[in-house]
Amino acid sequence: MTSRLIITPKWRPPLALVIYSVLLTVMALPVLLLAWFRPAALDVKPLSITELGALCVVLAFTVVIGYVLVRAIKAPLDALVARSREIALDGREAIRPLESYGTREVATLSQGIFDLACDLVERTDYVRTFAAHVSHELKSPLTAIAGAAELLRESETDSEPMTPAQRRLFLDNIVSDARRLDRLLIRLRELAHAETPVAGGSSQLSGVVTTLAGRFPDLQIVNDGAAPRSVPLPVEATTIALANLAENALQHGATRVTLTLSEDAGGLHLRIEDNGSGIPMETADVIFRPLFTTRAEEGGTGMGLRIVEAVLAAHGATIRLDQAYLNGAAFEITMPREAC
Repeated sequence: MTSRLIITPKWRPPLALVIYSVLLTVMALPVLLLAWFRPAALDVKPLSITELGALCVVLAFTVVIGYVLVRAIKAPLDALVARSREIALDGREAIRPLESYGTREVATLSQGIFDLACDLVERTDYVRTFAAHVSHELKSPLTAIAGAAELLRESETDSEPMTPAQRRLFLDNIVSDARRLDRLLIRLRELAHAETPVAGGSSQLSGVVTTLAGRFPDLQIVNDGAAPRSVPLPVEATTIALANLAENALQHGATRVTLTLSEDAGGLHLRIEDNGSGIPMETADVIFRPLFTTRAEEGGTGMGLRIVEAVLAAHGATIRLDQAYLNGAAFEITMPREAC
């Protein structure tokens, strides 16, 4: 766990003191110079009423300027500090604009802090929701394992013990649920790894396609392009994303996956199409949600597409489902031109 950064406590001048000190010093310099050279004059006269009045006017004007500067700089900064503490306590409800920002720099600083606060709040909400989903997914097989084990234990002292076939059935259920837990934990580790960006670089689609062809021999993976093309993603990230999409296609009965790379003003676009059963319209909006799966009975963990989205987001790329494609499933990955 990262330790909290604490600024070393020591005396530091407040902003108001700095502003007034600078202004008063600037105002006092001409007066001091005048007082220094006046005794050297042949005819030394005391300050007249007019001169004293002018000095008082300059002093008052300096104080007014200092007050305006303090109001324009210090007050918005104090409000920003108070708002940041309020955000730490109340979360999303406290993220709202200040009444005044004073200067452009304070407005820019405030925008940066509010953006960071929004990201942290969204991350916290995601972790809270994700933890609830994970605990639910872990609880189901654990409950089944505990129930089967308890029945097996009770059968040892039961007047009518289980038959070998019944014991075998319960043991098979325990093994199946244990394997489901293992798959889920592996996927969780993959997700944690996917959310951490690796070193930047690019990858050749032809090389990634060759790797995937060896991993999925039952799936024909076609790179739809005359010449080898590169994408601004590291080889590991590209392989993870396309491997999960290929596995998802294979699980939905696909025999062919086609990759098409294009470019426009918005960046590079990699389109992945398969000829499987496709994704139902009613689940299209939740397919990237962690642990969402329609194949729980077949061993699906619901983490594949979330891993794809996470590994792409870690490198500045996005993915979306093309719901208009009717001959299977089609995803489009959008990447920045620069290598991440």
